[in-house]
Amino acid sequence: MVSRAAREDQDPMDSSNPSSSSTSSTQTGSTGMSTSIPPNLKFLVSNIKNLVPHPLTPENYHLWSVQLLKQFKANGFAGHLLGTVQAPPDTNSANYAQWLVIDSNLLSALFCTVSKSIIPYIITSSTAYDAWTVLEQCLQLTSRSRVIQLKNEQYRTQMKDLSVQQYLTRIKTIVDNISASSSKIESEDVMLQILNGRPPTYNSFKSTICNSLLPIHLDTFYALLCNEEIHLQQENLQEQSNITTPTAFYAAPTNSSRNHNGNNRRFNKPKTQPKSQPISAFPLNTPAPQSAPKPTCLICGKLGHIALNCWHRSNPKYAPTDTR
Repeated sequence: MVSRAAREDQDPMDSSNPSSSSTSSTQTGSTGMSTSIPPNLKFLVSNIKNLVPHPLTPENYHLWSVQLLKQFKANGFAGHLLGTVQAPPDTNSANYAQWLVIDSNLLSALFCTVSKSIIPYIITSSTAYDAWTVLEQCLQLTSRSRVIQLKNEQYRTQMKDLSVQQYLTRIKTIVDNISASSSKIESEDVMLQILNGRPPTYNSFKSTICNSLLPIHLDTFYALLCNEEIHLQQENLQEQSNITTPTAFYAAPTNSSRNHNGNNRRFNKPKTQPKSQPISAFPLNTPAPQSAPKPTCLICGKLGHIALNCWHRSNPKYAPTDTR
């Protein structure tokens, strides 16, 4: 028979024992001490790719850094990124072992959110703070030349075939990148640039914005401009419908009139007709007036002219001949 002491010795190894099941959440650090992994750390590491869906590239550092820092802060680990949670000085203590396990997992999670082209920058980093600092120094838009390049891109951006929404999205992306580079850009400058690129149909909208006594936030301006575009599109559709309706109304009688006249020509007129017909100056039902009688010359006795216009009026020897 197994003694009670033997059964008690076997109980700690039983899988149903809660103390033994907790070992699944422990990890042995480099100090050889067994430390537990907090549940929020397990959640962050397991879901980091879903929480930060866009891998870091040289073009999206601002978006990536904001997303990653928010997730670390939400789970209580922002201090490891910002350097406010330092490693304990005693490397042989349990606190240091716990810190090392947490920081190593955070560094691994950070690696999962970085693209292959960025990995060489942080391959030698030993802590999450080191990797965060290297990326900030290498990719943050702080150089003056980069700011000038972004502003030049902003001023040269044209709408062309883009919709207002697409155009505003592109401008806003450039403005956000300029702001992320620690360079200030005035909202009025952005609004004036956008307004100057609008056609004359936006003149009333331009006047409203420029004459506003209260400052307008850039996001509010974007929304107002999109609403103005929708309003103008509706007006254009209304004008086109008003122009199309009378045209269709008068087009039908014209076609039927042509068919009617064509039928009359087919059945009521001969096949061969002159190309052009003289147009009478009098209505068809009104008889033409009779012409006046031709005058008779008193010198020669001929019809068609008077004595004043006679060819023989200066010939005293002319004797008229009898033409009757």
